[in-house]
Amino acid sequence: MLSEERITLSKLRFDKAKECLSDAALLAENESYKSLANRSYYAVFHAIRAVLALDGFDSKKHSGVIAEFQKQYIKNGTFDKEMSAIVRRLFLARNNSDYDDFFVIAKDDAIKQYNDACMFLDEIGKFLNNEYQK
Repeated sequence: MLSEERITLSKLRFDKAKECLSDAALLAENESYKSLANRSYYAVFHAIRAVLALDGFDSKKHSGVIAEFQKQYIKNGTFDKEMSAIVRRLFLARNNSDYDDFFVIAKDDAIKQYNDACMFLDEIGKFLNNEYQK
């Protein structure tokens, strides 16, 4: 049985993920595509952290969080391998958008990333709701 502390932390992190996704929707409406890529990635990142909170895991590095999620939840088949591909694509786009001065993200690419983030959070949400009920 999960501790109340881990469930509370998981819910807090998933709320943060949903807030990032909501922000992303506003950025899409305002055609702010680099920022849309950033918020889409962070929605997914915080959703991953919500899952890992149930295990008592966290890392100060994004790579550590992503690696642990892949190890514990992708490799064992809890989540489809496409979820891992989404994380990679969003991470790369976020890095390019944030750190490459000359990077331009196409509208279609940014919208696809947002849609992928929506699907990702939907899958994570189903998983978390199931875990909270145990």
